[in-house]
Amino acid sequence: MSAARTATKTTTRTRDALNLFLWEGKDKRGVTMKGEQVAKSANMVRAELRRQGITPNIVKVKPKPLFGGTGSKITAKDIAVFSRQIATMMKSGVPIVNSLEIIGNGQKNAKMRELVESLHADIGGGSSIYEAMCKHPVHFDELYRNLVKAGESAGVLEVVLDTIATYKENIESLKGKIKKALFYPATIIAVAILVCGILLVFVVPQFREAFQSYGADLPAFTELVFGLSAFMVRWWWAFALLAAAAIGSFIFAMKRSPAMAHFMDRMMLKLPVIGQVLHNAAIARFARTLAVTFAAGVPLVEALDTVAGATGNTVYEQAVHRMKNDVSVGYPVNVAMKQVNLFPHMVVQMTAIGEEAGALDTMLYKVAEFYEQEVNNAVDALSSLIEPMVMVVIGTMVGAIVIAMYLPIFKLAMTVG
Repeated sequence: MSAARTATKTTTRTRDALNLFLWEGKDKRGVTMKGEQVAKSANMVRAELRRQGITPNIVKVKPKPLFGGTGSKITAKDIAVFSRQIATMMKSGVPIVNSLEIIGNGQKNAKMRELVESLHADIGGGSSIYEAMCKHPVHFDELYRNLVKAGESAGVLEVVLDTIATYKENIESLKGKIKKALFYPATIIAVAILVCGILLVFVVPQFREAFQSYGADLPAFTELVFGLSAFMVRWWWAFALLAAAAIGSFIFAMKRSPAMAHFMDRMMLKLPVIGQVLHNAAIARFARTLAVTFAAGVPLVEALDTVAGATGNTVYEQAVHRMKNDVSVGYPVNVAMKQVNLFPHMVVQMTAIGEEAGALDTMLYKVAEFYEQEVNNAVDALSSLIEPMVMVVIGTMVGAIVIAMYLPIFKLAMTVG
C-alpha cells in the first residue's frame, strides 16, 4: 500500500513538472522552424530537437496569458473533440499510449492537457482505459465509461470509441440548436428592455425639462411616460438589484432543488413552439443514447438506467426510470414506452418493430436521426419567425416612448396654428 502511494505521488509530481516550451531552430537545410513542445526541462526539448535533426536556437517556457490561462475549464466540446481524435488514431492502428501522448502535446487548453497526461500516465502504468477514466467522472460520465468498458471487454474498443465520438458530436450539435432556440429570443428581449431603460433614465428627463419650461398642459400619455421615467430615475438601482437577486435565486434553486428543476422542465415542455422543440430534442437524445449503449452490448435494463440522465429533461428522466422498472420485470420496451405517455405513436411503433426484428439499435438510430432533423428544421423556422416578432416588440416599446415625446410638440403646433 505504501509503495502504491509513493508511486502515485511520484506520478503526480512528474505530471506537475511538465511545462509547455516555445522553441525556434534550424533544420539541416538551414530553414528556420518554430514550434511548441511539452517537456520537463528546456534541456530535454533541445535533446529531442537535435534527435530530429533540428539545431535549437531559442527554447523558453511559454508565458502564461496576462488575464488567466487559455481554456480555464474543460467543456463538453473539448471531450467531443478528444473522443474523435482518440478514435481516429486507434482506427489508424496507433497504440493508445502513443495516441494520448500525441493528443496531449497538441492541446492548447492547459486543463485538457493535464487530463490527457493523467490518462496517459495511468494507462502507461498498467491501468485499463476504463479504470483511468473512472478517476475523472466529471469529464467522462457514466455513459461514456460504460461504453468504454463494454468495448474493452468485447475487444472492439476502436469501434466503440468511434461510436462515442459520433454520439458526442451529434449531442453537442443538438445542444447548440436548443441553446439557440432558448437564448436568442431571451437575449433580444433583454436588449430591448435595456434600451428602453436607458431612454427612460437618460433621454426622457431632458424632454421633460424642456416641456416643463413652456408651462403648457401635456397629453396624458406623455405624463404617463414622464411618471415612469421619474420612477426609474429614482429607483433604477432597486430594479437592478431585484433583477440580479431574482436571476441568482432562480439559478441557485434550479441547481439545488430537484423539485424546482422538475417544475421548470415541465413548464418549458408546455410552452408553445419551444415546448415541441424540447420534446423532440429529448426524444432524439433518448433514442440515440439508448441505441449507442445497446449496440455496445450493455444490457437493456442497465442501458435504460444510464440513458435516463442523458435525456436533458427531468420529466423524461423520470419517465425512463419508470420504463426501466417495467422492462426489468419483463415488459417489452415499446409497452413500457407507451405506459409513460410521453413518446409519440411513431416512436413506439418503430421501437416495437425493432424489438420484433432483433434490430432495436438500428430503429432507434433512425428515430434519433428523424427527430434531430425535426429539431434542426424547427429551430431554423423559429429563428425566422422570431426575428420579425422581435423587431415588432422593440419597435413598439421604443416607438411608444418616441410618440410620447412628440405628442406635446404636435399639440403645441396645433395651438399656435
